[in-house]
Amino acid sequence: MSLFHFHVTQIKRSAGQSAIACAAYRAGEKLKSEYYGEVSDYTRKGGVVESGIMLPDYVPQHLSERETLWNEVEKIEKGKKAQLAYSFDFALQNEFTMEENISLAKKFILEQFVERGMIADFAIHSPETNGIANPHVHVLCPIRPIEENGKWGNKQKRVYELDRNGNRVTDHNGNYIFSAVPTTDWGKPETLEHWRSEWARMCNEKFEEKQLADRIDYRSYERQGVDKIPTVHEGVAVRQMENKGIKTDKGDKNRSIKSTNALLTEIKEKIKILKSWIEEIKAELEKFNQPETTLVDILNTYLDMRKEGRSDWNKSAQTKGAVTDLKKISQAIMILKNRNICTLDELNEILKPIDETRKSIKADEKKIKRLKQHISKIEDYEKYKPIYDKYSKIFFEKSKEKYYSEHKSEIEKYKTAVRYMKANPECKPSAKAEIKSEISALTEHQISLTANLSTHQSELRELEEIRYIVNQAMEHKENEKPSVLKRLEEAKKLMAQNNRSAYKKQEQNIE
Repeated sequence: MSLFHFHVTQIKRSAGQSAIACAAYRAGEKLKSEYYGEVSDYTRKGGVVESGIMLPDYVPQHLSERETLWNEVEKIEKGKKAQLAYSFDFALQNEFTMEENISLAKKFILEQFVERGMIADFAIHSPETNGIANPHVHVLCPIRPIEENGKWGNKQKRVYELDRNGNRVTDHNGNYIFSAVPTTDWGKPETLEHWRSEWARMCNEKFEEKQLADRIDYRSYERQGVDKIPTVHEGVAVRQMENKGIKTDKGDKNRSIKSTNALLTEIKEKIKILKSWIEEIKAELEKFNQPETTLVDILNTYLDMRKEGRSDWNKSAQTKGAVTDLKKISQAIMILKNRNICTLDELNEILKPIDETRKSIKADEKKIKRLKQHISKIEDYEKYKPIYDKYSKIFFEKSKEKYYSEHKSEIEKYKTAVRYMKANPECKPSAKAEIKSEISALTEHQISLTANLSTHQSELRELEEIRYIVNQAMEHKENEKPSVLKRLEEAKKLMAQNNRSAYKKQEQNIE
């Protein structure tokens, strides 16, 4: 099954990570870190198909040696909490051969990373779980760029604030006001979006080249406009338990979500088909000047015409044909009568509550997701507020800078939470219990709606049967007996003619 996965994180000293150790693990090699004085040996690690380092033309060739490259990165980055590298991982496709996957991955790395000035240390893995291959690519790229002169450049540059005359603006101490901005666009969300889009495009082109129907989409379900509830992330431990046949809460939840998604997809498609069909039948009725004709009229006329068509059959065959028609058509007529459906508009009305259920489930999921985000930010605010309060009370600048460097992640999460709550006034610590209660209520509502999906599925299948039989009734081939609509049109003309005759006779009697 085709799969889209494209993820990026950062290798950071603040998280206790070593660029050398990360590179050794991904490549399955033994490397020594000069910065830590440690050796990382992953030579016994299996599943590494191929690895290598791709460099822009102007980068010194000695950096194509893995240990040299990452020791230089560790050396140039002085900070105790330095950000060392971008770590990418993206899924390859089981529908492609390994050679095709390797070629595609290298082409993407060259065009999207190397040609952008990035050094790319890649490793292609293909581990197996229960006999199923999981081919994927890891790419490590130093965050610090290398200049065209072959020397390490700066991660950031100063952009000074200017007045309307183009002169630099100073603060109250006479220092120029500036912002520190990245020297590359590698860390921008738009760049990541571009990379995800390009990888999906390249895979889809390969699917098309191989004449496969599979396609992948880098967008979330919501952005695709797909009525699917996202599954929860299971993680390695849960997947291992599930693969051994051990049921887990997350596994059960995902099975339930997948079942619901299958129902939502089927219901959406059936509603779409039925609505389109209703419009087509309406157009046909208009063409024959029969807008007021009911579905029961069509089926009864079809039943009469079927009976007439058997007039030259023997008695046994006529009886058998009549029983078959009555069983099939009468059942459809009974469904229409039981549901009080006469016209196409009434049939359309039946679809509305079914469609509303489907939309409500999706709307509830969207609200729950947003409210859970509220809870997450409130908890960050509560958890990191003491750290921020302590930071804000430090008077001496050097002490403040030291404390910030030690608690940067926590302080920034607190600031993010504050900004989020300011943009969303309903998200505040005092409303935490109320928000949790609303999540519970929405979850219960979603569960009750989901329970109705099977009933709606059965209702739509009945309506699909009616559509099938009505289509049979409406079907007409050239040079054959009159169609049902033609017969209804003739009956209408005859009725109008009889009404006129009766009216004239009445007038004559009066005279």
